[in-house]
Amino acid sequence: MGCCYSRWPLSPRESCASSSAAWSVSLVERFLAHPRTKGLDLDSPETTALRREIILSKPFLRLVYLDWYNRIVDRIPQGPGRVLEIGAGGGFLELALPGLVTSEVFYVRGVDLVADARQLPFGANSLKSIVMTNVLHHIPDVAEFMSEAERALRPGGRVIMVEPWNTGWSRFVHEHFHDEPMIPDAAAWGFPMSGPLSGANAALAWMVTERDRGRLEAEWRLRVSEAEPFMPFRYIVSGGVSLRSLQPRWMYPFWSWVDSRKVIKQRYAVFAFIVLDRTAS
Repeated sequence: MGCCYSRWPLSPRESCASSSAAWSVSLVERFLAHPRTKGLDLDSPETTALRREIILSKPFLRLVYLDWYNRIVDRIPQGPGRVLEIGAGGGFLELALPGLVTSEVFYVRGVDLVADARQLPFGANSLKSIVMTNVLHHIPDVAEFMSEAERALRPGGRVIMVEPWNTGWSRFVHEHFHDEPMIPDAAAWGFPMSGPLSGANAALAWMVTERDRGRLEAEWRLRVSEAEPFMPFRYIVSGGVSLRSLQPRWMYPFWSWVDSRKVIKQRYAVFAFIVLDRTAS
């Protein structure tokens, strides 16, 4: 996924850094881009549908997603209520979680409903979980989503997500090899909207659950019960959705071992597994 958001105006130093980063992204795209992703419109439903096909076709990357999905499924609370996935069009969580209600911001074949995360079509206290992978940082106003999550989740329900995380290594990766910006010093929990998927700030989950955790827990009946930085290298060496396969499937156990080293995980995490509990009061 990509983005058109940037801080403006840029200082000469920032402009130079931005040019260098753009050159790095251009070089990676030129030599490593997945042949099916070249020239695609990020905001097109067809692009989202293609992402699912690519993930399922890349054995190493599919294992990355299965790791994410297994973590999510393990944290779904017992009891009444449905489970809603936001931004489901490019993934395959429904294969691991029967009964999942899948949603996307526009119509994509196979998705149950079209819904905006800032205005969920569910009654109060009707959901036991809202789940997502790499979606929160594309929501233009996260505060509006938190209000909707608090309303729609029953007490004891959860928001469960995998999101980019702010570390020195992840900032380097986003600056030089990714077209989504990571701006951890942004004041707002959002960004100017440019398109359904092309807008982003990859630091949003860190801002909300780490930097501004006090605000989150004071303004909404949502408590951060988990925020575990993890997976420094596996997603990167998989090539992700936009690049060619960079590792064979049989290398996954080795990279899992590397990612599990405590010092490496703490210092170089690129993602975080995050759980927000909906409290009764």
